[in-house]
Amino acid sequence: MASFRILTLLFVFFNLVLADCECGYSIITPSDDKRYVFTDILESDFVHLDITDTDKAKGYGGFGWAPQEFNMSSVVARGPYGEAFTPQNVISNNIADEQVFSGLGPRGGDAGLKLVVGSEIKKGMVPCADVSTTDVHYYHGTFRAGIKVTDVPGTCSAFFWYMNDTQEIDIEFLSAEFNKSNNTFPVNLVLQSEESKNNGFDASKTGDFKKIHLPFDPTTDFHEYRIDFLPDRVLFYADAQLLTEMKGTGVPSTPGNLQVSHWSNGNMGWSQGPPKTDATTVVSYVKAYFNSSSEARQKDYTLRCKDPSAPMAVCTIPDRNTTYFFGNVANMTPNQTTYHENNGRRARRWQSLPFAAAIATSTWVVGL
Repeated sequence: MASFRILTLLFVFFNLVLADCECGYSIITPSDDKRYVFTDILESDFVHLDITDTDKAKGYGGFGWAPQEFNMSSVVARGPYGEAFTPQNVISNNIADEQVFSGLGPRGGDAGLKLVVGSEIKKGMVPCADVSTTDVHYYHGTFRAGIKVTDVPGTCSAFFWYMNDTQEIDIEFLSAEFNKSNNTFPVNLVLQSEESKNNGFDASKTGDFKKIHLPFDPTTDFHEYRIDFLPDRVLFYADAQLLTEMKGTGVPSTPGNLQVSHWSNGNMGWSQGPPKTDATTVVSYVKAYFNSSSEARQKDYTLRCKDPSAPMAVCTIPDRNTTYFFGNVANMTPNQTTYHENNGRRARRWQSLPFAAAIATSTWVVGL
């Protein structure tokens, strides 16, 4: 009888372990303590993941991200220069030691994904850089990026969610606006919408634009910038501190993708520039926890989420933990696509079980 009880307990234990986060990942919004659950995950540790290595990725964009290659004429770019986005300006600068998450990379400068804007104009085009998720099924979610912004004046560094020019959520840094002498470091928070289109895509003439002054210099270290795209509003954060909230018709109503870009076109009303020397913005990670618009992913969620009230069925997303990735912990990304295995990394258990328990919750949350 004792053996049967032990076997039963072991069965329950291992089912709980295997069920970690099977019903999603949650946040609580600071303004109203409302809880949201997101079913899917994409965590990209650019300090260790080389998205430019097509052999490891088994093809272009195989790690969920793809460096972009396209040109925008000066007319389309709305500046005196065009923009030439090229994969050569996207450089993976990786640290081999998977336990180390900061420091210099073998290609010079900070480790991470380097996005370079060139200073040499070629055929009227400024060399620029952009990486995009290869899927466009990112709907409501919380999207976070660790970024160290260039200090070279004359560029725009952007982390954004995008579907089209009237369905877009932007966090943009204009390096020409930074003033180290008086500690002025603004960030531009934007919803591109039909209203901004009607104003010549000048969102500053709409209610969906905020220029917020950061309490730190974004060019001297990495900081986490975050977008919470919710059904009725968009929240913007820096280092887990809420910057502003936007509501209304400018909130997107479709799924889209995620992008990080670095560009210039000489427009004196925005990017200014081009830069006089090559400018580099570095991305250390992007973490996306979201509801997928893909029917296949929705079906997968229905199959794996058996009991949302079960212990650890829903996991709380840690705030501003730059080295923590669910995908690096065994059994916390059930039925999710993770990419660290492709780069020779192995999922591992936490050293501290209390910390593991601390980010799990057994309370079912607001509907998807």
